[in-house]
Amino acid sequence: MNDKDTHLPIIGGRSIACSPVREILSPWDGSVVGKVALAGSSEIDTSIASVSEAASSMAKAPAWQRAAWLEAIASGVGRHEQALIKTILAEAGKPLKLARLEVQRAKQTFSLAAEEARRLDGEVIPLDAVSAGEGRVGLVRRFPLGPIAAITPFNFPLNLVAHKVAPAIAAGCSILVKPADQTPLTALLLARILLEAGLPPGAMDVTPCEVADAMALVEDDRLRALSFTGSAKVGWELKAKAGRKRVLLELGGNAAAIVHHDANLDEAAKRCAAGAFAYAGQVCISVQRILVHASRGDEFMEKLLAESRALPVGDPSDPEVMVGPVRSDADAERIMTWIEEARSKGASVLMGGSRDSRVMAPTVLSEVDPSCSVWAEEVFGPVVAVATYDDEEDALNRVNDSTYGLQAGIFTRDIGLLTRAWNELEVGAIIHDDAPSFRVDHMPYGGVKGSGIGREGVRYAIEEMTEMRLLAMRG
Repeated sequence: MNDKDTHLPIIGGRSIACSPVREILSPWDGSVVGKVALAGSSEIDTSIASVSEAASSMAKAPAWQRAAWLEAIASGVGRHEQALIKTILAEAGKPLKLARLEVQRAKQTFSLAAEEARRLDGEVIPLDAVSAGEGRVGLVRRFPLGPIAAITPFNFPLNLVAHKVAPAIAAGCSILVKPADQTPLTALLLARILLEAGLPPGAMDVTPCEVADAMALVEDDRLRALSFTGSAKVGWELKAKAGRKRVLLELGGNAAAIVHHDANLDEAAKRCAAGAFAYAGQVCISVQRILVHASRGDEFMEKLLAESRALPVGDPSDPEVMVGPVRSDADAERIMTWIEEARSKGASVLMGGSRDSRVMAPTVLSEVDPSCSVWAEEVFGPVVAVATYDDEEDALNRVNDSTYGLQAGIFTRDIGLLTRAWNELEVGAIIHDDAPSFRVDHMPYGGVKGSGIGREGVRYAIEEMTEMRLLAMRG
């Protein structure tokens, strides 16, 4: 590669030359798939000024214009579909069929945002509901919060960027994106699609940079909100440093699924296997813990193992593969250490427990001590632990016995148990008759406890990126 192959930060609608340059390596084979120039503190400051200046024109853009921009972006994602798929496959190591699905979802995310831009409304409050308000009416509208800072993860390098950019545009906000170190190329390609769609300079800047330089996105008061998706440790540290800005955190978890005695075991096993092992488990809502009713435990385990063994593993460019490499050697080594910890404390490894470089065999564990990392922490790898329960309340309590609370799944035909789960589980969403890995892009998405604060999902993110303003009018 030469300097012409280096991807540059996009600041104020222009590609900005800077240094140093980082090589982007394939998680599959370690080959160089691209190079990116890293913005330094000076470029970051220029970018913050750029999105701050663009905030005014974005806020003044009428709803029809914001919707038109978003529709044009969705069309651009469609036009550049093959380039986006190729880039996601290369830099994230995401299996081809899942990369294709991510691009389709991102297109849908921008289309949903266009719809929401047209119907961003307010409300009328009858202030005369109390005597002091007689003769007045309250009008409430939502106004753009201002320039947004976004820090995005490697595992969905397009759609999780879209989940910050699309609602920001719909709300009338400009946005500065710091993409994951591993996957900046996809975000830069998206930024060029936005420029093609005719958005003003500074509507979306993308600044790959070192962690130390990215702290300006957290600490600079010109940026009115920080939307972060990543690890719990980093997320809560950033919140502590963010000062007065609004902070939205999506931090992952160790999602559980309950398989009750009345469940369709064939469907439950199929959904849990895919939910645990697709993309090597590198999804915040991957199935990590399964609680199955003791009366069906052996039968379910047999089906789960069969479904798990049937998942194609290996080269992510193979159109059949579902389980590719984990992100790095360090991740693979950590996951193996956690498996060995569980084994040393009495767990049985029913399948997997091995690796070939960064490709880890889908691993099913049983009899795991709840203190083990594979049960208590976020594995973010192709590992699932299975336990049995006799009592419904015990199952719900064991789901809640976690520092995380993102999503949970429950397979049952018992509406009473489903309602109890909805009332009692400390999570952001309960998914019925499916794995907790289910998500569509317009539903509210986010967690409680250590899993974060705030919600994504286009309409809900727009609410987070706007603020209410009341006009108390005599009338």
